[in-house]
Amino acid sequence: MTTGAPTPPHPARPRRSRPRRYLPLGIAAWLVLEIWLLTLVAGAAGGFTVFLLLAAGLVLGAAVIKRAGRRAFQNLNEALQRGGAPSARRGGNGLMMLGGLLLMIPGMISDAMGLLLLLPPVQRIVSRYAERTVDRKLRASAPGTLGDAFQQARMHRPDGKVVQGEVIREEPADASREQRPPLTR
Repeated sequence: MTTGAPTPPHPARPRRSRPRRYLPLGIAAWLVLEIWLLTLVAGAAGGFTVFLLLAAGLVLGAAVIKRAGRRAFQNLNEALQRGGAPSARRGGNGLMMLGGLLLMIPGMISDAMGLLLLLPPVQRIVSRYAERTVDRKLRASAPGTLGDAFQQARMHRPDGKVVQGEVIREEPADASREQRPPLTR
């Protein structure tokens, strides 16, 4: 069925953001630089030395991730026993886990970045920068985006329309306290 309205020859695609456009190029350049540095070190110190460096990075990264995860779980457990939220001042576990992950990735640059993230002054600087960036992005976000996500509930109707609203369940006072199955879509 035609309506007589002209259709565009090809639909307009939304423009990609600059970081999203250059991310594949940055990853490719990083990989080439990592391989070049590994071959450079292998030529100077030998292939077995490079293998030992990569194995040591893997073991050290796994130990760091395990320790940071254990500290995060202990912090959460203590907070739940107190009846409060986990304290942010004992944080840094996420950045330690990221440092451990970077140590586990084969390469000299990722190892150097991982070792830097294990230093507390660097962790404080990176966490402050990340907190400011996220805060600024959430303040600048328009309604209906991630910044507003926790204030809205959306229900999808079978015809595809989205109904925004709030779900409130009122139960009578004499209702039994039996377990109900979770609501599904």
